[in-house]
Amino acid sequence: MITVERNALLFATPNIPYHWLPQGDRARGVFCVFTRDFLAANATGTRLDQLPIFTPGGTPLFEIGEAQAAEAAAIFRKMQTESTSNYAYRNDLLRTYMLELIHMGQKLQPAPAEPLPQNASGRIIGLFRELLERQFTPLSPAEPLQLRTARDYAARLALHVNYLNQVLKTQTGKTTTQLISERIVQEAKVLLKHSHISVSEIAHSLGFEEVAHFSNFFKRHTDVAPQSFRG
Repeated sequence: MITVERNALLFATPNIPYHWLPQGDRARGVFCVFTRDFLAANATGTRLDQLPIFTPGGTPLFEIGEAQAAEAAAIFRKMQTESTSNYAYRNDLLRTYMLELIHMGQKLQPAPAEPLPQNASGRIIGLFRELLERQFTPLSPAEPLQLRTARDYAARLALHVNYLNQVLKTQTGKTTTQLISERIVQEAKVLLKHSHISVSEIAHSLGFEEVAHFSNFFKRHTDVAPQSFRG
């Protein structure tokens, strides 16, 4: 929970890059950070990090009233107390508290609008974007990017590469290759600024066999070298 003149709840995940700017020194609040394994070890069989509140395109930030802020703060206090207890089922209880906060946020989400009928092009774009986003979760030198080219995506979608390009270009104004490259650059920026892994490891994670190829690619799209961007 973050409080800056107003009360708010923020739900963040490394699967989706976020960015915010400080608003002075008046901000106050509390936060909890959980590992992927902790989120996955759920007795209900549901991965907590795959709930709707964490999906791309969702609403991660909610303004709340005083009563809701007090309720959330009480849950946080319980979590802080339980985190240092010797209770044998402490983690299960912490997940319960965390799930209560998640459901509080999900109940604040606006009701989904009625989906508009999709034509073939709309379905293809949706499938492409979903497939593209999945390539970056998880991502590491041990599990590098698998699909890198327009042909890779066309083959996975069982489409001719020219048809995929035509649909994406018509609907988005960008080619398949441009959309893939933009997403790789976006991920590279996040890794360079918000991780401690080396440029070489980032390059291999993003599917580049040589660091020099990654450096040239990044500089071509951003006008700065990866090392300079990292600062």
